[in-house]
Amino acid sequence: MINTKYGLSFFCICLLISTAFISEAEGQSRLNSLVKVQNAHAKKIVGYGLVTGLDRTGDRTISRRGAEFTVQSIANMLDNFGITVNPDRLRTRNVAAVMVTAVIGPYHASGSEIDITVSSLGDASSLEGGVLLETPLMDPSTKEVFVEAQGPLVVGGIKEEIGSSRMSRNGSLTATIPGGGIVQQNNDFQLDPDQPLGLVLDEPGFINARRVTEVINNNFDEEIASVYNPGLVQVEWPAAFQGQGTRNIFVSTIMEQEVTLDKPARVVINERTGTIVAGGDVTIDNAMVSHGSVQVRTQVTPFVSQPPPFSGGDTEVIPVPDIGISEESAQNVVFESDTNVQQLAEALDSLGMSPRDIISIFQALDRAGALQGELIVM
Repeated sequence: MINTKYGLSFFCICLLISTAFISEAEGQSRLNSLVKVQNAHAKKIVGYGLVTGLDRTGDRTISRRGAEFTVQSIANMLDNFGITVNPDRLRTRNVAAVMVTAVIGPYHASGSEIDITVSSLGDASSLEGGVLLETPLMDPSTKEVFVEAQGPLVVGGIKEEIGSSRMSRNGSLTATIPGGGIVQQNNDFQLDPDQPLGLVLDEPGFINARRVTEVINNNFDEEIASVYNPGLVQVEWPAAFQGQGTRNIFVSTIMEQEVTLDKPARVVINERTGTIVAGGDVTIDNAMVSHGSVQVRTQVTPFVSQPPPFSGGDTEVIPVPDIGISEESAQNVVFESDTNVQQLAEALDSLGMSPRDIISIFQALDRAGALQGELIVM
């Protein structure tokens, strides 16, 4: 059986090495995946709805801590169908009030299907097995409805409860509906022929902006692209691409050009899960790492105090604490200048460190100025 500590360490080391190999294999990328058209914004929309069909895991309706808005929403919904119900007499646990959110892109036309996210608003214990009733999604600032959402929920988590025993895996109060939203309208984005085409870089930088400009100018054999700032490249419309249809063709021609952008060296760590991902361009300067561990052991031993015969005293159980401290000898490793990710992974693996230990070492290397890359803690 594989030791859990070393198994986790090996898993993280594999992430480091595989990321290095992927980085080395990366070539040029299309501009379509590196830039976005300026002012072509996505729109975030939201709505309030009801989820039905739950197996007594919905909002409580009779408790003082129950969700009163759920009861009122059920009564209003039934009233729309010509059924009048006193909200005070409603007794159901099969319904839950939810917030529904989505993102509509700038090019989604009427009739397009988009994914929907549903999250519990009341005190429901699970949304598993529920169905979202028709819910309008609107722009909170204008109250304008853009999408109608409806459909069965896909819940990624489970939650079971029997008596005092509970078991849960992932979240069951948030769900998705793939393709559950139908676009009713959208603010059509049109390319403005009177303004240069703006390309917003996902990775801003003077070098990246210059490379994008050079690729576009070389492809069209004229100086139509220029650097407005490190995050924005402006492209003038050629005379042959002034119509609406031809402008779209011009943009598609630009987007299929390939370029190599300068991406920063990064190490991303997640302390909650013990996950470490490092880019292959991360290097370590001259550094010495010494790693050891201190273990503190505490134990309480019960001691029975028995009074002398005929003394009239009571027998007492007295807890006696015992504390022990053990320290392992330090393990040392020296990194030469320009040590790459693969060499770093092999060195740390030789010490048999856990993911938590590796995270601490990365943080210490960053503080010491030996980590040639950006450290990101999630």
